[in-house]
Amino acid sequence: MTTVLDRPAPVAPRPARDRRRWGWALGAVALVGWALVDSGLLSGAVVNPGGAAQLGRFASAALRPELAPEFLAVVAQSTLVTVAYAVLGAGLAVLLGALGAVAVARTAWGRRRAGWLVARGLLALPRGLHEAVWGLLLLNVLGLDPWVGVLAIAIPYGAVTATVFAGILDEVPRGGHDALLAAGAGRVTAVLYGLLPLASGGLLSYAFYRLECAVRSAVVLGLVGAGGLGFQLSLSFTSLRWEQVWTTVYALAALCLAADLAGRAVRRRVADPRPRTRRDPLLTGAVLAVVALTAWAAWFLALSPAALVSSRAREQLAYVLSAAWPPATGGAFLADVLGAAVDTLLMSVLAVAFATAGAVALAGLAARPRSASLPRRAAGALVRTALLLLRAVPPPVWALVLLFVLLPGVLPGALALGVYTLGVLGRLVGEAVEEADRRPREALRAAGASPVGAWLYGTVPGLAGPVLALAFYRWEVAIRDTVLVGLLGAGGIGVLLSAATSSFDWPAVTTVLAATVVLSLCVDLAGERARAALR
Repeated sequence: MTTVLDRPAPVAPRPARDRRRWGWALGAVALVGWALVDSGLLSGAVVNPGGAAQLGRFASAALRPELAPEFLAVVAQSTLVTVAYAVLGAGLAVLLGALGAVAVARTAWGRRRAGWLVARGLLALPRGLHEAVWGLLLLNVLGLDPWVGVLAIAIPYGAVTATVFAGILDEVPRGGHDALLAAGAGRVTAVLYGLLPLASGGLLSYAFYRLECAVRSAVVLGLVGAGGLGFQLSLSFTSLRWEQVWTTVYALAALCLAADLAGRAVRRRVADPRPRTRRDPLLTGAVLAVVALTAWAAWFLALSPAALVSSRAREQLAYVLSAAWPPATGGAFLADVLGAAVDTLLMSVLAVAFATAGAVALAGLAARPRSASLPRRAAGALVRTALLLLRAVPPPVWALVLLFVLLPGVLPGALALGVYTLGVLGRLVGEAVEEADRRPREALRAAGASPVGAWLYGTVPGLAGPVLALAFYRWEVAIRDTVLVGLLGAGGIGVLLSAATSSFDWPAVTTVLAATVVLSLCVDLAGERARAALR
């Protein structure tokens, strides 16, 4: 007897979805064009010829870093401070995220959508401000206390982690959760015992990713006075000691590489689909190592909980809160904030456009090939090392370097963010190439196509969606980083924030921070809608 299998019906075209995609594409092109015009690159003078000699000295010092034992000891001590901030900040962020995830998960609220929206809205403020901004605010309350670096990482990262953890909890099977509810358990209990065990792999993987990010954030906080490698980098840069700058940069790169390799090993082990009959020694060792590092970091930084509730901290917090309200609402100042917000938006758009173009151009080399010739492997290793250096150096340092040869404004800030984002996006796009389906490319090669042709027609079309989705995600991150480069005078809303905090104009600080949060929320919403249109 012959069995006839029904063929799946052809998928009907979706003109509405195609129109949305074209709409987003045209909107992105228009924004990039506007950003190019606003930057002055196409019409105005943007180059500062006088800084070319200083830039040359900076670049040449890369080949002769400072290796004096006294300075290397300083760098080693600064590295320990950075690691301590990163471990404690990430650990506290994961703890806050785990607690917050239960409060903001859709599953925990059931049909009470209003409560879920309020809970999610409460995360907007801590998530919308860059950790460097939190560092500046906490410095005014706690002074030069190690809690500044820890909390500046933990507060925004905790809000982000809560959102991601809640998404992971909402996506796991709900059979056990529903059974516990039917048996009379509370919603929180059902989430803890019905969803958490199933989501543990994804939660662990993301927790280690946050630890990687915390290393870079700890460096950034050093630039605003929290200590560590960032602080040493700032001192060397201010005194024009380029050899010391490069020694610190290489230490940063080594630290970031160690964090990347450790995090990747953990995430790959978590993602391994093979069933485990016993406890994984690598994952167990990683968790125990982080616990030990957390205890060491608390001892090394000499953290004292009493510092958070001291009379000075309470008085300073009360003063800042009373002085910051009501916010500044003068017409001229609001016009300045609006103009700076537009510059910030255009700066982020230009940065992501530059980084996306560079990441696509380098994607083939950034990916680790399964089998390739020795020259190809050497070129790939060189590209990955360069990308590591790009993302190891914080955006403010790139902004300071570019301000040697570019006049202050949108362009140096955009390029500084673009260079840093290229380092991050280049790695992500390279990993997307590694995971892409190789069969179309191999078929074209077997048919006689050249390597370049097989890459362009066999691999690139399948990467368009993931690459654009990654670009929109990095745009959401870049809009917060623009505030950071603006603090150093590279343009955007960070310039206003720097002026307001320097003059202790707290009403103006409140207005600028509110504008920053609103701008971040708008970009987050736009990025989410754009990624949904690309699916």
